[in-house]
Amino acid sequence: MSLPPGFTHDTAHARPLHAVRHADFPAWCQAQPAPVQAWLAAQRFDGAAGSACSWADGDGRVAGAVLGVDDLHDPFAWAHAPRALPGGDWRIASDLDGGARRALQLGWGLGLYRFARYKAPPAPAARLAAEHFDAETFDLLAACVRVRDLVNTPTEHMGPDDLEAAVRELAQAHGAAVAVVAGDALLAQNYPAIHAVGRASHRAPRLIELTWGEAAHPHVAICGKGVCFDTGGLDLKPAAGMRHMKKDMGGAAHALALAGLVMARRLPLRLTLLIPAVENAVGPNALRPGEVIATRKGVSVEIDNTDAEGRLVLGDALTRACELAPDLLLDFATLTGAARVALGPDLPALYANDEALAQDWLAAGQQVRDPLWRMPLWRPYLRYLASGIADLANSSNTTMAGSVTAALYLERFVADGVRWGHVDVYAWNDGDRPGKPAGGEAQGLRAAYALLKARAAG
Repeated sequence: MSLPPGFTHDTAHARPLHAVRHADFPAWCQAQPAPVQAWLAAQRFDGAAGSACSWADGDGRVAGAVLGVDDLHDPFAWAHAPRALPGGDWRIASDLDGGARRALQLGWGLGLYRFARYKAPPAPAARLAAEHFDAETFDLLAACVRVRDLVNTPTEHMGPDDLEAAVRELAQAHGAAVAVVAGDALLAQNYPAIHAVGRASHRAPRLIELTWGEAAHPHVAICGKGVCFDTGGLDLKPAAGMRHMKKDMGGAAHALALAGLVMARRLPLRLTLLIPAVENAVGPNALRPGEVIATRKGVSVEIDNTDAEGRLVLGDALTRACELAPDLLLDFATLTGAARVALGPDLPALYANDEALAQDWLAAGQQVRDPLWRMPLWRPYLRYLASGIADLANSSNTTMAGSVTAALYLERFVADGVRWGHVDVYAWNDGDRPGKPAGGEAQGLRAAYALLKARAAG
């Protein structure tokens, strides 16, 4: 197994790295040599979560270090380590169980991450040394990095065609098949909503479909909103609201990365990945407020707001997924600011039409420290999407329950009997924190993988 940067198998010259909880620090400190105790006292180090302290030997060489870690099984509890420690190789000296070691390895990799396509990364940080590393953990790390890289890439290099290329590259790596319907062929093959949203861009809209796995295995369909840039359309966003809209394909990035994980780990599942990839641009033929558009399901939709475009393209993709009669249907979308108002930037909103699916996904999130929060499909709020001239409006004329009404809109395109879960994800860090640098972020991804892994095993 090849190792990513920041990791090494060479433990011969690696210095010892201790991990301690704040409550356990006094006892741990008393067991250390007197010079180390004196140094830690001089530094006022007390083992607080997210802290680190190193010490030198008698010749002034760095000899060891200690980390304050609150939850040994939380990858982000370890993520400060590679940037807080002096450079060089480090081996964990504390007695950790397998789950904690995997969390350390994942957290170390997440802590090292910097998007380096256009700017040289910082100087090399510390490396983690171990004789054995966990292959699944490195696949999880690669998936999280994939989401971050895709979201961080500006639209000039991550348009609908580039997103298609990313899917084709993944398919080639794992022996999957890809089919694409693009441009006016979307109308000919009955994906009118995807076409309507993307028709004003100079880059053709498209539906990207990847298939993988054996027919005998349970079928999982994964959809991701691939709006590669969102101006808001003719209902133009203000400058502040448009600044980071390269991230509006964050749902597609999550879906693509999750599909990659399923294939990399060879889970006994049959997989369909569906990404409607568009740019919501402004032009002479841009979608207009008040238009009534067709959808693949045959539901007519009045456009109340052209900035509620993600649900339009997902509607056609969800309809296509349901035509395939999957055993499970999951979608990810940077769908509403209302979800962030309700839950903040770190906690994705989870909707599901199946109780067991919702509870399993929430439990998986708690287990792998990748939490979500369930929101209600409160169907009386469908009244906010009523239209006088069409079957449905794409947006509400009230500020009430924006995330709920968006999920209810999507549910209209999920066939009866299909178990479905939807994650309204932010996919972004507004500022720098250990392991969470400003920019693109994977949220709910590890939980979704844990869910699928458990279901595949069961």
